[in-house]
Amino acid sequence: MLEGEACSTCGDTLDRARSSGRCRACRMAPPPFVKAVSYGLYEGTMREAIHALKYNRLHPAARMLGAMLARAIAGLRAEAPEEMLVVPVPLHRGKYAQRGFNQARALAEAAIGELKQMHPAWRLKLAPKTLLRLRPTGSQAGLTPRERRKNVRGAFSVGDSGLVTAKHVLLIDDILTTGATARAAAQTLLRAGAAAVWVATLARAQRRGGLGTERIEDGELEGTVGAEIGRTIF
Repeated sequence: MLEGEACSTCGDTLDRARSSGRCRACRMAPPPFVKAVSYGLYEGTMREAIHALKYNRLHPAARMLGAMLARAIAGLRAEAPEEMLVVPVPLHRGKYAQRGFNQARALAEAAIGELKQMHPAWRLKLAPKTLLRLRPTGSQAGLTPRERRKNVRGAFSVGDSGLVTAKHVLLIDDILTTGATARAAAQTLLRAGAAAVWVATLARAQRRGGLGTERIEDGELEGTVGAEIGRTIF
């Protein structure tokens, strides 16, 4: 699990303790979601495991990673309501056809199953068709925060607003980087009538560390994880 001083809203690591407990990005432009939580950092074995699931289609990884995600979601117990609509961040139909599955949905399904055992009082309903991705969005890698926001602006829609009206929504994705995707999706859900949006991701990419040229949000990276890494993970 993530350790150390972190932003109370987006979960990004703080360089030092701040009286507000929030990072500069969240203070300057408060996100539309209540809070975002993640299990770990997008590095090392975590990074390899996500690549194994997304690009090498090692579907058994979803159960293990979903259990980790469930632990992160459990951290919301003191703040989030017991009844929430669980909405995975969708892929565009072209990307879905290419990949064959949505990793966010696979993680959400596994996490819900785990949470039913951990916290049976929680009523979490999976709603994978609630949020739609209207257009393909290019790789977020190498873009500035402003460019990332522009890249996902208008990318999402809610098919039936009646499904989310007055509901608390738990938005699920595999990685949170700058939060541009989570912000855009949360804003769309709120405009459709959601009472509030919470965000949970498996991993958190630190903003300060730099992202290099790797594509990590709906990208094309095929990640040569290979059998060696598969054995390491499982």
